[in-house]
Amino acid sequence: MLGYWFYMKLSVTLDRDEDGIWVAECPSIPGCVSQGKTKTEAVENIREALALCLEVRAERGLPLTIETCQVEVAV
Repeated sequence: MLGYWFYMKLSVTLDRDEDGIWVAECPSIPGCVSQGKTKTEAVENIREALALCLEVRAERGLPLTIETCQVEVAV
């Protein structure tokens, strides 16, 4: 874990794939994806993935997150 404690709130998307597995992804951290058989399991797994992704990004001197924006589009 990072050499200091911090608290971040990050948005995560949860989608169900064609096999019924819940896929969790954090759009503001490229490549940070996890999954679970239930929503709860997917959230627990993405929480761990987030911590690891943030640690790696910090070690590599990368920005911890990238800017994202959520908009609604009517079709």
